[in-house]
Amino acid sequence: MGESGKIYQAIPAIMGEIDAVGKSQKNAKQGFMYRGVDDVMNAINPALVKHKVFIVPEILDQKREERKTNTGANLIYSICQMKFRFFAEDGSSVEAVTIGEGMDSGDKATNKAMAVAFKYACFQIFCIPTAEMKDPDADSHAVQPKPQDSQGQDATEEQKNREMVEQGNKASIDAVKIKVLRDTIRQKGVSEKSVLQHYKMDAFEKMTMAHWTNAMQMLEKYPDKKESQ
Repeated sequence: MGESGKIYQAIPAIMGEIDAVGKSQKNAKQGFMYRGVDDVMNAINPALVKHKVFIVPEILDQKREERKTNTGANLIYSICQMKFRFFAEDGSSVEAVTIGEGMDSGDKATNKAMAVAFKYACFQIFCIPTAEMKDPDADSHAVQPKPQDSQGQDATEEQKNREMVEQGNKASIDAVKIKVLRDTIRQKGVSEKSVLQHYKMDAFEKMTMAHWTNAMQMLEKYPDKKESQ
């Protein structure tokens, strides 16, 4: 599809209707608060239905291994790289790739990893308002350090995952996100030059994912431009 599909109008419209998602869930073992995937679904569902947008998930890669807690219990540890495509009614779409991690003593590790990946895809695509993006899962486990493999590699899968997320925030935005940003700028009646000056840049192509997310959150605070009579 070209970049004139309805998805490019639907996403900013949905962003404008989603309220902040707070930390309403409590971790039973450690007592901290977190944002559950159900909270995210409840927040975005009315706007998705109204603007006729649906989401199709796809697992791109999965890694699983057995780990042990400090008490010796067995855990399944799963990392899923997921692609989510957001479709509008005319068939136009955008996609997001995120990574989720999950641990469980039964058969729910993959389910948890997929839920976390979905949650962060929605946070990124729709720039859902929240105080901060650090979001621990409902279940947490104290695990023994992973032993070095035969080649003496020290990096754990968790560290690699965090590095991939950090690299994603530093990566330049693609043409889809540039299109969404420009459409939102026009909708709000703000000049592209002022946005670029704010980030001390001369082109949107130089923006990172972190810049884009911040810009979209900032623009959503502006009212829509009034159409000339």
